[in-house]
Amino acid sequence: MTSGWDEHDDVDLTNWSHPFAFDIPLLEKVLRTVVVYAAIVILLRVMGKRNLAQVNTFDLVVIFLLSNVVQNAIIGPDNSLSGGIFGAIVLIVVNNLVVRLAARHDRLARWLDGVPTELVHDGVFDDKTVQGLGLREADVMASLRHQGVSDLNDVHTATLDPNGAITVSLEPSSQPATKADIDDILRKLEQLQNRT
Repeated sequence: MTSGWDEHDDVDLTNWSHPFAFDIPLLEKVLRTVVVYAAIVILLRVMGKRNLAQVNTFDLVVIFLLSNVVQNAIIGPDNSLSGGIFGAIVLIVVNNLVVRLAARHDRLARWLDGVPTELVHDGVFDDKTVQGLGLREADVMASLRHQGVSDLNDVHTATLDPNGAITVSLEPSSQPATKADIDDILRKLEQLQNRT
């Protein structure tokens, strides 16, 4: 019975420090991570809000492959455990700094996130805008239906927000009654009853 271990296998059990030794200088790792982060932010910004709003199969494949494509650009020739952990820490710190800066500076937030884009106005699609974003009217209608819209004529505005969500504002005549509306009607009915 064999153990599966061959005495001729080249295994160096004496060098356990290698998984924790940095193979490239720390400053280079920081620079690589920041440059790749910035490049991906710019690429996603150029791709637009559509990718956040409607991720289809092709977009998902691109997202998965993107992480693999940039991996070597971030880690370089460094395959050490500590190098990978350090790169992850740098990535999280840089992202945290960018998010905090965007929260404090509206201009930066608008540049990173974009601005809301009106897709529907008074029950009519803005075809040029919808097509320019790479959306299909059927996808927008599906999103509107999820928000309770059954007829496009009921929509005053439908706006694609910077985060990719679609916000709907209904025409006043199509808005559901609120508790305040019902209370107002009951008050008026009571006044009418008191007059008779």
